Amino acid sequence: MNIPSKIFKSYDIRGIYPQEINEQFAVPITRSIYKLISEQLDTTKALTIAVGRDMRLSSPAIFAAVSKTLVELGAKVIDLGIVSTPTLYYAVFKNRYDGGIQITASHNPGEYNGIKIVRISPTGLVKIGQSTGMNDIRDGSINGVDLSATNNGSIKTKEGVVKDEVQNALGIAGNPKIQEFKIVADAANAVGGLYIEELFKHIPGELIRMNFELDGTFPAHQADPLQPENLRDLQKKVLEEKADLGLAPDGDGDRLFFIDEKGQIIQPSLITSLVAKELLSERKGETILFDIRYILTPKKIVEEYGGKCEITKVGHAFITEKMHETGAIFAGESSAHYFFRDTGNAESQLPMILFVLKVMSREGKPLSEIIEGLKRSHESGETNFRVKNALEIIDALKEKYSDADINTLDGIAVSYKDWRFSVRTSNTEPLLRLNIEHVGKEDLENKKQELLAEIKKHAVFEDLPK
Repeated sequence: MNIPSKIFKSYDIRGIYPQEINEQFAVPITRSIYKLISEQLDTTKALTIAVGRDMRLSSPAIFAAVSKTLVELGAKVIDLGIVSTPTLYYAVFKNRYDGGIQITASHNPGEYNGIKIVRISPTGLVKIGQSTGMNDIRDGSINGVDLSATNNGSIKTKEGVVKDEVQNALGIAGNPKIQEFKIVADAANAVGGLYIEELFKHIPGELIRMNFELDGTFPAHQADPLQPENLRDLQKKVLEEKADLGLAPDGDGDRLFFIDEKGQIIQPSLITSLVAKELLSERKGETILFDIRYILTPKKIVEEYGGKCEITKVGHAFITEKMHETGAIFAGESSAHYFFRDTGNAESQLPMILFVLKVMSREGKPLSEIIEGLKRSHESGETNFRVKNALEIIDALKEKYSDADINTLDGIAVSYKDWRFSVRTSNTEPLLRLNIEHVGKEDLENKKQELLAEIKKHAVFEDLPK
């Protein structure tokens, strides 16, 4: 059995079905996962593992293989059915299961599938990634692990998890009084629609559904809201319906983009700032985290409302890890992952929707106006370069901007008084990523052109930048 090592990523396991990941490969992978969780929990007892899956065509076969293997190893399997990744996280955290396995390839196209893994800890959830055991899972999957089958396990179906998740989210948001808004949601035929559907059974308002039918072939568009072309239909629908808000979850529901009433995409750092302000208004002194790409606006908001902030590496597993370390109440990532201490330091998009609706209800203003009042800087958006000499480019930029404050937490982040930029290599693709922010909008464009010219001067391209 030749399991390709490249499917073991920084945050999860992911590959093309059936060449790179399939039900046969799932057996040794599951055995390796079981051994790792047992060792990390320092226990010889039978584990209780929640297993969920998305709507991909290959997910039922992989789910069956994972569940059968766990039962053979003596595990108590909690079958959550078709759920979002945040729903799996919530179930593991709330019920204190030993671990959780979600079968999903997130926002990737339909030919992909994968596995996300978490385990419980005293302070919440630990995501299994590169720094928390993924390499051990890779080695055990490829080389085999020493585990005896007992066939003493069991499978139990658990109903109603999404309903419980909604009630928990309402509590996190302070059980707010929500006005009746018109909201358009594009679920991209994926599982994020499940928690949005349930939420609107518990709050007022009109929900206009786009692509809510589960379909692992993604007939409408790829379930990746980070790509602007996948948001265009939603933006158009918000304007056509004269809606107050648009929602766009990704393929496994752990990312969520917001569209304002003008059909504009709201930058995730501004949504982070909105929620940080709400939390700190009632709980001053708490710590808020955000990743190194865009920090000027959220940092100023946190400081203005009496909070503390820390900067993290890019990547949801790294951010969850940092939340454990700092005890942060909330974290926001520039790719629209949002994390709460009250959900085990893992993503939960339901409280995000509720906080936005809470502020809109209280202030009686359109979302675009609320967001404009939070803005303390302007962002370039990410520019990606497919280059052969990423580290040489980073070194050249360090020398060029050596008079700045330079942070090497994740690539380099170069900061001046009124502007900053970050350049880092991707964790998932062979790309160099550039992000710039400036307090002045016109100055931002000037700095962008300056940096593009500097990178191109040193770059050896594999192909044109995209």
